[in-house]
Amino acid sequence: MAENTPNQASAGAQTTGHVWDGDLQEYNNPLPMWWIWGLYVTIAFALIYWVIYPSWPIGKGFLPGLNTLTYTNSEGQEETWHWNTRAKLMREMQDSLAAQKPYYDKLMAMPYAAIVKDPELSSFVISAGKTAFADNCAACHQSGGGGKLGFFPNLTDDDWLYGGTFDKIHETISRGRHGYMPPFAEALSAEQIDALAHYVLSLSGFNMDAAKAAKGNALFHSHTAACFYCHGDDARGRQDIGSANLADKVWLWADVPGAGDDAGRLAAVRQVIRGGLNRGVMPAWEGRLKPEQIKLLTIYVHELGGGR
Repeated sequence: MAENTPNQASAGAQTTGHVWDGDLQEYNNPLPMWWIWGLYVTIAFALIYWVIYPSWPIGKGFLPGLNTLTYTNSEGQEETWHWNTRAKLMREMQDSLAAQKPYYDKLMAMPYAAIVKDPELSSFVISAGKTAFADNCAACHQSGGGGKLGFFPNLTDDDWLYGGTFDKIHETISRGRHGYMPPFAEALSAEQIDALAHYVLSLSGFNMDAAKAAKGNALFHSHTAACFYCHGDDARGRQDIGSANLADKVWLWADVPGAGDDAGRLAAVRQVIRGGLNRGVMPAWEGRLKPEQIKLLTIYVHELGGGR
């Protein structure tokens, strides 16, 4: 091993005295003090964290830590647990509900007409209602309330099967709905079903075969098909039983908007007449949601579609 020489060591630089191959030296560069103190601080922080929060596993358990959270469970009893994300979520939800309680109290004390005129409450309905709708309604009616053609009504238009007043929407949410249309495949011939399809489409302004539409009109108002029993003499539906308005351009069950021509539209309408409907089922939310939540959703849905 060779010794250090002046020309081998950089000016002012310390070496450990180790030299290889004559000029390969090991410099002695201590870590900066800020880095050393930073290391000490992180070690101290880790030790404190291990004491306060859940940390190291021990057998089948773990160190629970000293920090605790207290919240009220679903039975109204207070529970205290070591800090964990579930307890933290429960506490945050309770704090959020406590902050919203004054608004809900005011909501329950005021009539619908007054609530929509109150700027503060209207803002609360939009904010809290959006969350409640996403949690309970969006699975069927979609996040924006647009529904799904053939399955769930669009809540953003002004077409209401059971009525769009506050009271009717509240009744729909509370009690649920079960729409039904019997199948006519066995009661009517293919020619009669085709004539009815022509008539129904003509009601919405489509230029259909006039002769077939006339036959469909007579059949619609006859006791053979008896369509007018549910849809009314004017074919505008009956909100007391949720029958569809056939005289507008709004389609829920037959995919008429998605059809590219008259043949596709006729096929869509014939399919509904032939097979009937038993898909218009909405569960009752009374008992599953609190009264204040149902009232909140009633106003939110009403405002989504320009309720009456």
